Formats: sequence, C-alpha cells, structure tokens
Amino acid sequence: MRVVVCVKHVPDIQSARSFREDGLLARGGSDDTLNELDEDALEAGLRLVEAHPPAEGEPAHDVTVLTVGPAHAVEALRRGLAMGATTAVHVVDDAVAGSDALATARVLAAAVRHLDAQRPVDVVVAGMAGLDGLTSLVPAALAALLELPQLTLADRVELDPAGRTLTVRRETSRDAEELRAPLPAVLSVTDQAFRARFPAFKGILAARKAPVTTLSLAELGVDPATVGLDGSSTRVVEARPRPERPDRVVVSADDPAATAAALADYLSQKGFA
Repeated sequence: MRVVVCVKHVPDIQSARSFREDGLLARGGSDDTLNELDEDALEAGLRLVEAHPPAEGEPAHDVTVLTVGPAHAVEALRRGLAMGATTAVHVVDDAVAGSDALATARVLAAAVRHLDAQRPVDVVVAGMAGLDGLTSLVPAALAALLELPQLTLADRVELDPAGRTLTVRRETSRDAEELRAPLPAVLSVTDQAFRARFPAFKGILAARKAPVTTLSLAELGVDPATVGLDGSSTRVVEARPRPERPDRVVVSADDPAATAAALADYLSQKGFA
C-alpha cells in the first residue's frame, strides 16, 4: 500500500500574521511550522498502513509526505518524517508563489500522478484545512483533478480487511453520514479523527538526515501559467487589521477567586445568570 499525505508549512496560528504589499501572506518566519491539522492527516495515513501489514512477498508499505512551497517548507517534511513517514517529496519552484487553493491543487495533482507512475498510490490524505487560509478547498479540488472518489471531513476512518474499500463517518449540521469508496481515493480528516503521535527523539534525529526528493514544475509537466498569481482564480486585494471592539470590557481582580466572582457578577448583570 502507498499513502500520500499532503502537508503544508504555515505561519504559526498564534503568531502575528501579516500580508505583503503584493497581497501574499508573509511567510518564512522563525515560527513557521507544519500545519497542525496536517499532523492529523499523517496520523490517519500511518494508522491505515499499520493496521494492514503487507502480505508475504508484497513490498513494504510507504507513507509519503508531499508539500508544495519554498525551500524552507522542507521543515514540514522533516516533521512528517520524524513522526513516521517513510519518504518525502518537495515541489519547489519560484513560479508556484502566490498560488491559491485551486492552483495549489493543480500542482499537488501533478505530483500525485508523478508518484503514482512510479508506484501506484492507494490513498491521498489531507487535513481538513490549512491554518493559513482555512478554505478547506484543496482536498475536494484534488479529488476532482485526479478523478478519484472523495471522502472529506471524516472523523472516523476504516479500511476493510482486504484493503480495498475505505469507510468514513462525518458529522453534518443535522446528522452523521457514513461514506464508502473503493481505493484509490482522496481522504481528508478533521481534528476529531485522530490524536497525532509525538515524534520520538530517534525519529527526529533520523529525519534531519533523511533524503527529500525535490521536483520542479517542469519535471511534473505543469505549465507555470496555470499556477502562481497568474494561474489563481482568487487574490487578496486589500487587508486591514481587525478594529478593536468599542464595547470591550476587561474583568479582573487581585486573585483568581476574586476575578471569577467579578466575572460571575458581570454576567449576571447582563442576564446570563
């Protein structure tokens, strides 16, 4: 079995994020990290192969972490390797800069096809969203481009004993759905699906030295005009800091107990008792 997990290197969600003059998100800071929701996707991929060890005579399972981004995005792959991924692929090309969700999906789809030609890909896994854009569009777009079934926003994942059919559950605003699809398929998981494992120290050391395959758009057969700012369907035209709320109220006291009492009193005055 081969599983490809799409990951992204993003600014830490707790950091002070900003846009550049050209409307692109400022990246490359010291606090950039592997998208937290992609750790859940990698955990899903690792559990799929761990639950279905290869039969005698079959090749070992492979979990590949795949990212698209500038040179420093390799750190997301290093994190994935430390968590247990077996191989890493980095699509790095200056023409990719500024790609929106759909343009990014074009590059990822080309990379998956490239990998599939080397060894068939059974499952493509992604997190529910990138914490830099929060569009949740890439998994569905990727499935459409690859012409594969999509099982998105899953909070439970199960592969049948034969390893050929994937069953997932997902919550909607009204009920829970159970979806089933034959492999190959595209899967995205929510942060409720799995608790991502912590990499062991030995894994962290090994990941620093592990080889990472780099690919360019030319090697993938992707026309640069279809990605980047020119190939994107959306762009940021203006961004302003969120204004302070004029009715903001700070409730505090000298110690936690007094603060709690003051907060309870305030909520009571507002009718929340």
